[in-house]
Amino acid sequence: MLALSHLPESKHVLLRQLAEDLDTQSLNWLSGYFAGLASQGPAGAPAQKIAALAATPAVVPRPLTILYGSQTGNAKRVAEALFEQVRAAGLNARLVRADRYTTRELKDEQLLYIVISTQGDGEPPDDSIGFVEFLGSRRAPKLPSLSYAVLGLGDSSYPSFCGIARHLDERLAELGATRVHEVGQADLDIETVAKPWTQKALEQAQAVLKQADNPPSASVTPLHPKASRYSREAPFQAELLLNQPITAPESDKDIRHLEISLEGSQLAYQPGDALGVWPVQSHALVSEVLQLLGLDGEEIVQAADVQRPLKEWLGEHRELTQLTRPFLQAHAELSQSEELTALLQPEQAEAFRELVSTHQLADVLRKHPAAWTAEALVKALRPLAPRLYSIASSQSSVDEEVHLTVANVDYDFNGLARSGAASGYLSRLAEGERVRIFIEENTRFRLPPDSSRDVIMIGPGTGVAPFRAFVQERAANGANGRNWLFFGNPHFDSDFLYQTEWQAALRDGHLHRLDLAFSRDQEQKIYVQDRLLERAADLYAWIQGGAHIYVCGDANRMAKDVHQALQRIARQEGGLDPAQAKHWLEELAAQGRYARDVY
Repeated sequence: MLALSHLPESKHVLLRQLAEDLDTQSLNWLSGYFAGLASQGPAGAPAQKIAALAATPAVVPRPLTILYGSQTGNAKRVAEALFEQVRAAGLNARLVRADRYTTRELKDEQLLYIVISTQGDGEPPDDSIGFVEFLGSRRAPKLPSLSYAVLGLGDSSYPSFCGIARHLDERLAELGATRVHEVGQADLDIETVAKPWTQKALEQAQAVLKQADNPPSASVTPLHPKASRYSREAPFQAELLLNQPITAPESDKDIRHLEISLEGSQLAYQPGDALGVWPVQSHALVSEVLQLLGLDGEEIVQAADVQRPLKEWLGEHRELTQLTRPFLQAHAELSQSEELTALLQPEQAEAFRELVSTHQLADVLRKHPAAWTAEALVKALRPLAPRLYSIASSQSSVDEEVHLTVANVDYDFNGLARSGAASGYLSRLAEGERVRIFIEENTRFRLPPDSSRDVIMIGPGTGVAPFRAFVQERAANGANGRNWLFFGNPHFDSDFLYQTEWQAALRDGHLHRLDLAFSRDQEQKIYVQDRLLERAADLYAWIQGGAHIYVCGDANRMAKDVHQALQRIARQEGGLDPAQAKHWLEELAAQGRYARDVY
C-alpha cells in the first residue's frame, strides 16, 4: 500500500474507495486523469469531483486483442499492419503472438481478431499449436460476451486451404462467441483478401469499442521500424555475385550456393531470418502457355486498373507453376472436363493433392483444352507471390551480402522440362544480373541471447542453410556455448553441403559435434532422426543442461519424425510417459528453446 501521509486525512477514504477492485488498466487511466488535473493548476481536483468518481468509477473497456500465429512471417506482418491501423484510429488495442497469449484471459475478452496461417495440409503454425489445442479442448470456456473475427492465410494448392482459420472460426462460434466479420481466406496473393478484410475489421472495431469513449493504448509487442526503405512491396534490385553448384555432377540434386550484394540497400538481417525473392517465370514456359491457348503475348490486358502485355502478366505477375483450386474449378467448367470436375469433389482430396503436386498450368491446359481469353486468364490465375529462403549467412561475417542455399526443382513431366518458379529462376541467373529481394524477419528462430548456451541444430538438405548462419554468427561474436549439428542427404560423395566449411569449423572450435546421415550410402536408409536416437543420452544431457534445439527443413516428413524422435528420447532417457514427454517438448517450445523453421 502506497503511503498517503502527504494527503489530508479526509481524502484517504475517497482514494481507497476509488481504487478498490480496479484492474491495472483502469488504474493507469486514473493515473493519467489525475496527472491531467494536476497540470491545470496547483489546486488540483476539487473534492466533489473525486467524490463523484468514487461513487461512479470510470469503466475502461478491455482493449481489442489482435492475436496472430505465423510460421514464415506473413501473418505477423498482416497483424502488425492491422494493429497500426487500429492504433491510428485511436482505439484501445494490443498485439499478441499466439504462444504468448494467456489463455485464461480468453473468457474476459470483449473483441478478438485472429490472423493465422495454415501450414501444409491443415497444420497450425508452431507458435499457435498450444492455442489451437486449448481452444479445441474441453478446457476452453464458454464465450457469450466475445465478439470475434478470423483472417486465415494459406495456399489454395492444398486441399485444406486456410483450414486452421476455418476451424478456429467455427470453434469460437460453438463456444458462444459472436462473429462480427466472415472468416477471411487469403491465398499467396495475400493483400487481395487481407486488405478489404482488415478495412472491414477496423470498421467493426470502431463500432464495437465505441471509438470516442476509449483512450488509446500502447502495444504489448513493440514494433521497430526498419532503417531500409525496401520491403516486400518495394523490393531491392540486388546484384547476384555468385551462383555456384555445391552438389557434384553425379548427384540427383542440383543445389546451389548464391551470394547476393546488399550494397546501397541498408537492408539488415539476423541469423534465422529469410530472404524474400520475387521470381520471373521462364520464357519457355510463358511461350508454351501462349501457344497452347493460341493467345498473342503482345495483347494488352487490363486487370485491377493496370494495363500490361499478356506475356508480361504471365512472366512477372501470375503463377504458372502452382495450380489452385479456384483456377481448376473455373477451368473444369470452361473445358467441360468430367475427369477434372470429379477430381475437385471433396471425397477426392488425395487425387487433388496428387494433381497439384505433379501438374503445372501448361500440363492442365494440354490435358483439358479450353478456350480462355487473355483477360479471363489473367483474372483467373493467382497473382505471383514471392518465395522465402532461409538465409545462409551471418551479416557479422559477410557484411553487405546475403547468402542462400537453393535446391533447383528441375524435372521432366511427360517428356517436358519443368522447374520451380523461383528455384529455376535463381538457378538461371547469371552473375552480375539483378534480382528483386527483401528481408522477412523470423523472430521465433533466433540464437539464444545468452551466448554461453549450447545449441543443437538439425538441418538435412537445404535445411542446413540457417545453421551455416548460426555458426558464422557464434564464431564472429566469440560465443562460448557449444554447437552440435545434425546433417543428412542421400550421398556423402556428392551431397555433403558445405563439407569443407564444417570441417574447418570443427578444426577451429566453432563446431563441437557433427553427426551425419547419408541415407543412400548403405542398404538400410539412415536419416537424421536415426542419428538423434543413437545419440540419445548425450542429446538429452545437453537439453537438460539448457541447450536450445533448432529444426529446419521439410515439414511433411522430416520435422514430424524429428519431433517424434525427441519425445522418444525424453521417454527413454528421462523416464517420462508419453503425455509427459509431449508436455516436456511443449515446454521447451514455450521457453523458446525448441524452434522450427519448416516448409
